[in-house]
Amino acid sequence: MNILLSGALESFLQLIGALIIFAFVLLLVYLVTRWMGSIQKGQGHHKNLHIVETIGVGNNKMISIVEAGTQYLVVAIGKDEIHLLAKLSREELKDFSFEEEAKSSQESFSDVMKKLKEKLPKKQD
Repeated sequence: MNILLSGALESFLQLIGALIIFAFVLLLVYLVTRWMGSIQKGQGHHKNLHIVETIGVGNNKMISIVEAGTQYLVVAIGKDEIHLLAKLSREELKDFSFEEEAKSSQESFSDVMKKLKEKLPKKQD
């Protein structure tokens, strides 16, 4: 009986140890993901270049509209190459919602939460 109890206790402690290791790995993955996101976010705030729109057209192939200064370039992006397809003027674009998205992406978290709070219905007691 004592041996059976000792084996069960040992198995339980192994389970707790495995859960602690699993939680540690999850925390580590979360922290690394946040760190990588902050690095990419810092790289994404260029003043003269940004991607307006992208559409996939095949396996590892995309067509993108890139704003470079005041010009809009349509480029084909493959696995190992990029080709210029056309140059567009601002008047040739149909949709300017990307400008609103760029402005809203610079909002702080507290501003977004305030807007969300205003949209939610008020509780009546």
